[in-house]
Amino acid sequence: MDTSITDERQAIRDAVRNLCKDFPDPYWREVDKKEEYPQAFIDALTASGYLAALIPEEYGGAGLGITEASIIMEEINRSGGNSGACHAQMYIMGSLLRHGNEDQKRRYLPGIAKGELRLQAFAVTEPNAGSDSTRIETRAVRKGDRYIVNGQKIFISRVKQSDLMLLMARTTPYDEVKDKTQGISIFIVDLREVKGKGLEIQPLDIMINHHTNTLFIEDMEIPAENLIGEEGKGFRYIIDGWNAERILIAAEAIGDGRWFTDRASSYAKERIVFGRPIGANQGVQFPIAQAYAHVEAADLMRYHAAAKFERHEKCGAEANMAKLLASEAAWEAANVCLTTYGGYGFARDYDVERKFRETRLFTVAPVSNNLVLAFLGQNVLGMPKSY
Repeated sequence: MDTSITDERQAIRDAVRNLCKDFPDPYWREVDKKEEYPQAFIDALTASGYLAALIPEEYGGAGLGITEASIIMEEINRSGGNSGACHAQMYIMGSLLRHGNEDQKRRYLPGIAKGELRLQAFAVTEPNAGSDSTRIETRAVRKGDRYIVNGQKIFISRVKQSDLMLLMARTTPYDEVKDKTQGISIFIVDLREVKGKGLEIQPLDIMINHHTNTLFIEDMEIPAENLIGEEGKGFRYIIDGWNAERILIAAEAIGDGRWFTDRASSYAKERIVFGRPIGANQGVQFPIAQAYAHVEAADLMRYHAAAKFERHEKCGAEANMAKLLASEAAWEAANVCLTTYGGYGFARDYDVERKFRETRLFTVAPVSNNLVLAFLGQNVLGMPKSY
């Protein structure tokens, strides 16, 4: 595990912090209020090259590792922003980078690196499957040089803001495979070609500004050349992406946790009640300090998971633990911050309620912490399967 503050990592932190200064609290508050996509921020992040952090230099990207990518996500959230608008492009990239063929990489990665193409949508979850991704019902049937896809997806974010989407579908029915992780395939979908032509998008009204949708897919055609890797092997490919996703989400939660403890401790020093700063009261001070300690401890697991990922070692347990610990630490910090602010914490001008809503998501998505615990109990501790 390498947690050292190298010159390169510090330079990334400083650069992202400086970029985020141009998008202060009022910017994010207004975007949230209007439920808009933070296009100006995304454009600036793209121009800086940091949105293409994980794309190799030969395809026009920065060629950085998952540790550096996680630092970028962390700093966005620590600045008061919401990296949910851009994080998917980083972890979705893993399936294409690790399992796509050279033609696919040449076709898509340079455009993504330049910002000419946006890959921000990942269609996995379905109404009847939930967290059991092997039970997806969306079906892709090959006919000649194309696949015909039918099904439904839910909680799919940023479809309207993306040019490309990664789609998981069954190419062999669930009942026809012995290993339920088999028979699932991954496709790159060019949304510009299928919107309104086999793909209908229905926005979901949810408590956070994630531009989330339900997708209705009817006889949607995908060129066979857009299949990533081998047909039926997609579930294993996705696991790589999920580990990257867990690490990046952990970093975002750590960024939120640090934002909350920074704001809470600053407010506790300045807010005078009964003739003294409220931070002088142990009932206020100790919970903030406790939350800070938990955020810092979770950060160590983030670095541990990222280091194993970069060494191409098995890191499912570490990536999931990083997400678990970071999301719970951030949620603890959120509650402490809101309590510290009291009634003012509910006032939108202070941004606590916005970040409070945003960080709550991490304990539930992209994977429920209960499912993480089940994974650890079964696969790490060897206890009987609970689901």
